[in-house]
Amino acid sequence: MSLLRPTLLTLACLLALPGHADDLPSLGDASSAIVSPQQEHDLGRAWLGMLRSQVDQLSDPQLKDYVETTVYRLAESSQLQDHRLEFILIDSKELNAFAAPGGIVGVNGGLFLNADTEGQYAGVMAHELSHLAQRHFARGVEEQKRMQMPVMAALLAGIVLAATGGGEAGMATIMGSQAAAIQSQRAFSRENEAEADRVGLVTLQKAGYDPRNMPDMFEKLARQYRFDAKPPEFLLTHPVTEARIADTRNRAEQFPHGGVEDSLRYQLIKKRVELFYEDTPGMAAKRFRALLDENPKSDAARYGLAIAQIKGSQFNEARENLKPLLAKAPNEIVYNLAAVDLDMASNHLPDAQARVDRLLGLYPGNFPLNQVRVDLLIKQSRTADAEKALEDLLKSRPNDPDVWNQVADTRGANGNIIGLHQARAEYFALEGDFRQAQQQLDFAKRRAANNFQLASRIDARQKDLAEQERMVKEMMRG
Repeated sequence: MSLLRPTLLTLACLLALPGHADDLPSLGDASSAIVSPQQEHDLGRAWLGMLRSQVDQLSDPQLKDYVETTVYRLAESSQLQDHRLEFILIDSKELNAFAAPGGIVGVNGGLFLNADTEGQYAGVMAHELSHLAQRHFARGVEEQKRMQMPVMAALLAGIVLAATGGGEAGMATIMGSQAAAIQSQRAFSRENEAEADRVGLVTLQKAGYDPRNMPDMFEKLARQYRFDAKPPEFLLTHPVTEARIADTRNRAEQFPHGGVEDSLRYQLIKKRVELFYEDTPGMAAKRFRALLDENPKSDAARYGLAIAQIKGSQFNEARENLKPLLAKAPNEIVYNLAAVDLDMASNHLPDAQARVDRLLGLYPGNFPLNQVRVDLLIKQSRTADAEKALEDLLKSRPNDPDVWNQVADTRGANGNIIGLHQARAEYFALEGDFRQAQQQLDFAKRRAANNFQLASRIDARQKDLAEQERMVKEMMRG
């Protein structure tokens, strides 16, 4: 599902003050008195729950891990002070990425389809992080002091409608709630975009990327969509003009040459995303085979062909294509995870287990590896071990609804019905559906009636969720 104009970032830009990279607000400035960092955090989490409940998402662990790792790498090199980030990967071919108040980072699958290199992808994400680092949302509210939290929240509600396909209804909500404020501040959008570009270039350089990747991406998009009647969402909310490209290019040239422009890991992840959007695994395999014919040394094309063949149940062919990749890089986790997927799909479970055990010795904390470990345990009907492994995974990913959903399924398969309802409640809470969350806890509490301690813990969690729901409703009251 594509994100329609305006996104939350657009609103932040429309409402924000003009600024310069060498004259930036601190977290102790006047904007923090009107909208504190904690208020932004709470509002962002509430908005994320609303968005999660209404858009299709990409749940691939390797894609999640790549986005989170690269964005945190950029964040460490940025001016962002609050690193409590949450991510949403949206299942859409349309080019878009956005940052929302409170550290919400959104990426469409279409970004990987459009960014040819890791540097181009990083250029987009560094720009988005700069909007967060400069607190454009709060600074805009400082300018519009009459705009209080409930009114902001009404605007966010309208943006959710626009983001999920209800474009006209969303626009009506937005314009009805604060039309005059948006109109009066429209000119500030250009200033914020320029500021995010300037700050983003510095972030790229500090994170080890060549800052020239940012103008490279802008130039590519300008060429690619110059004659499109309906450009992608990213270009609607981030207009790429010749003046902007020239300014970004001139600033990038002030930095020393060097730094990351691309990586094999990005190209491998890009191939995974491309496969998501092929009509069939057979069509994907045909395209990857053509790429490999053009360049027989392309490891990324060979990997893409192998994973397409796994999905198409061409197991022998996939094994032949993985062999040279694993021979060249025996510890490359992406190739090894593909081999595990192949062994699981072809029912070679002892081989899959041996490979997982070896990899865990090398990468014990790797999220995709621990996720495939769970999948393998479930396929082996070792539900008790899978439940324990998921409990360990939750320690590092307590806010991942996909993990909670699998926890619920695994607890159910293991006969832990109370735990199933508790996990379902956490899943629904993260998806912004407090009614269903409370209902699941009611089911759990009834089953735990004879266990006073457990029933008390469930009751306490119900009160926590009721307070969260109250806060969300209070923020959303227009």
